[in-house]
Amino acid sequence: MPKQNIDELTDFGKRLVTLRKQAGYTQTELANELDVSQRMVSHYEGHTEYPPAALLPKLAALLNVTSDELLGLEPLKKNRQPDTRLQRRFQQIEKLPNKEKRKLVQVIDTFLKAAQLSESTTHQ
Repeated sequence: MPKQNIDELTDFGKRLVTLRKQAGYTQTELANELDVSQRMVSHYEGHTEYPPAALLPKLAALLNVTSDELLGLEPLKKNRQPDTRLQRRFQQIEKLPNKEKRKLVQVIDTFLKAAQLSESTTHQ
């Protein structure tokens, strides 16, 4: 499916695209969180006014807005802190069993040490 021009989308679609990107989601990632297909997220963004009412609360929560803000009934709060992919990954890691968490911390530590090493050799 070709990329859509955001100016051609419905008001809801424009808002959804903007909020999804601010939250750091791809269409596929958001679809997985909503338990729908990527194609449905694409449809909500461009071909319809609104997704089913049952999805609105979860969609608003994922995008860190109220349902009224999502629907355009209230203006978006300017001081919102967008969620990031990294924050979501850390939240997912927190839910893992301790053994898996330790393994991931070791991998992260290895990458951090390598980055520090690389940084210190480039500054010398």
